[in-house]
Amino acid sequence: MRYSTLGDTGLLVSEICLGTMTFGGRGFWTAIGTLDQSVADGIVARALDAGVNFIDTADIYSEGLSEEITGRAIANSGRARSDIVLATKVFGTTGGGPNDRGASRGHIMDGVKASLKRLGTDYIDLYQIHGLDRITPVEETVRALDDLVRQGLVRYVGVSNWPAWIIMKALGIAEKNGWTRLSTLQAYYTIAGRDLEREIVPLLEAEKLGLMVWSPLAGGILSGKYGRDGTGPDGARRTSFDFPPVNRDRVFDCVDVMREIGEAHGVSVARIALAWLLHQPVVMSVIIGAKTIDQLDDNLAATAVKLSPEELTRLDKVSALPPEYPGWMFERQGGGRPAGLALRGVQG
Repeated sequence: MRYSTLGDTGLLVSEICLGTMTFGGRGFWTAIGTLDQSVADGIVARALDAGVNFIDTADIYSEGLSEEITGRAIANSGRARSDIVLATKVFGTTGGGPNDRGASRGHIMDGVKASLKRLGTDYIDLYQIHGLDRITPVEETVRALDDLVRQGLVRYVGVSNWPAWIIMKALGIAEKNGWTRLSTLQAYYTIAGRDLEREIVPLLEAEKLGLMVWSPLAGGILSGKYGRDGTGPDGARRTSFDFPPVNRDRVFDCVDVMREIGEAHGVSVARIALAWLLHQPVVMSVIIGAKTIDQLDDNLAATAVKLSPEELTRLDKVSALPPEYPGWMFERQGGGRPAGLALRGVQG
């Protein structure tokens, strides 16, 4: 297991992060997973034994039950709390009132107290805003997160599913006011869904934010277990919860190449999909969720897959984004001014 810094901080997190969306199974979330405490205990213990020190959950997963199970599983593992980097999120609907959602100061302050109680801990390592609030001013959200850090309830903060321009705005607000800076972005990124590379990846690289990847197998469709005709394993997640949205022709073109490379390495298609992500320099940690120990072990083994330059070229080619403005104009106008050119190297 390799470790990366949590964005531009000194905290080290494993390249694999254990996601707990499959824990619990309450309400809508039964479509994702229904693991009870005993199974969750085994998965958490196996992940920790493999070197994983990073665990991610959210207050809305299984209507709070996932946080409860996650907290107990950590306690049951016998590991010191300081050995685990625990992340959770706030934003989604947690009650019937109009203020039981969003990124307002009120909901954030209520949400962190509820999450701390469910997790059975007195601090959260990484507290993330789970989505974009189109009502609350960004200043209010950033200030509330800073207050949580100053109170010792939260140590680092991040966001999820935010566009590049608002992330940059939040960074600017924090810098201007001396408030706590965002450290991470949690976002969807796969070999068959590389949209992040247009605007967000350059921002993450420039501002040194860490990227946590959710749904690295695109809801299971990159596992290699589905066919172009729509067939798939019985009870598979995609049969009842077709998310995230994908271009299926594009997906299966990628799967065909990944299957060939997987056969050459003697590993599953899923391992190749995860290995491709782990080879991307911008990726800090890949979040994997599992319903069984065998599934967890197969995903963890992706860290041992070394793709050759030729294999990476094949994968990049089959999954390349189609040209889109203004990107194609940047390429056309960029001749003679390569990125990173030192000022002293420019000659008239």
